[in-house]
Amino acid sequence: MRRIFWTFFGFWLCGLLAAVGADTFQLTDGTAVIGDVISYNDNGVVFRLNVDQYSKRVPWTKFSQDALKLLANNPKVRPLAEPFIETPPPDREKKGEIKVHEVSRLALPPKQFLFSALFSSSVGLVMLLLIYTANIYAAYEIAACRAQPIALVIGVAVVLPVLGPIIFLAMPKRAEPQKTAASQPAAEPHTFAVGGAAAPAAAPAAAGIHIVEASWHGAASAGAPSQAQVFQRGQFTFNRRFFETKFSGYFALIRREAEKNMDLTVKTGRAQYLIERITRITTNEMHVEVGLSAVKQEVVVPFVEIVEVQLKPKGA
Repeated sequence: MRRIFWTFFGFWLCGLLAAVGADTFQLTDGTAVIGDVISYNDNGVVFRLNVDQYSKRVPWTKFSQDALKLLANNPKVRPLAEPFIETPPPDREKKGEIKVHEVSRLALPPKQFLFSALFSSSVGLVMLLLIYTANIYAAYEIAACRAQPIALVIGVAVVLPVLGPIIFLAMPKRAEPQKTAASQPAAEPHTFAVGGAAAPAAAPAAAGIHIVEASWHGAASAGAPSQAQVFQRGQFTFNRRFFETKFSGYFALIRREAEKNMDLTVKTGRAQYLIERITRITTNEMHVEVGLSAVKQEVVVPFVEIVEVQLKPKGA
């Protein structure tokens, strides 16, 4: 009887010692499993709760992180438990305190008026010089367009920039006064031989009517002018109709007899052209052939730039 008692007492003591040495594994649902690991695979772990009792296989996903780390202490279970252990983020290195250094800044210029600020900087002086040069060039172009004296317009632009050219631009085109017959010297009477006796020619019937002496050959030339003709801007409008009407003979490749001994000169604000032939004409400009002897050159002459047109005999 005593032997049976001690046998049961030994089993109870072994179970108590086994329970005391068992580990506690916390689960995610808040419960815990107390026991020893006796079986494990990819699906989970089986625990021995006491001598004759075993748990169901507990899946790996039900273990808490502490329980997984406890299972990983077993070298045999570690390969299966480690994939479910969350790796904590690496601790960021504490950087030193950021120090803001003072930087050198450009000093802002003092507040000034526009013109005083332009005169106080090199860039402003260059801009003013460009504007002043453009003012003088504009005065030159306005003088050519408005038929004003170039020296006068440029002089005013030099003294009164910008405003001076605007004043001349607003003025109408200047028309030079036509020369009257009273300002021309009176023609002396000519004598003609009639039957060997010299008879005085009839005096002009009225002032302003002149008798032009011409030879028989000159009178025979059909419509050939014998005196220089001057057409100035302001008195005439220079356009396509003007040149086609007045100088139709200069459009042909071979000039007629009436124009062979006449020179057609066109003056602009920039140059003076001795025209050999008008090659092409449009609404706003004409293309003319200029040059001497065998050297010819085609030039484009806008109508707005023409100041004067002269038609005079060669050598006059």
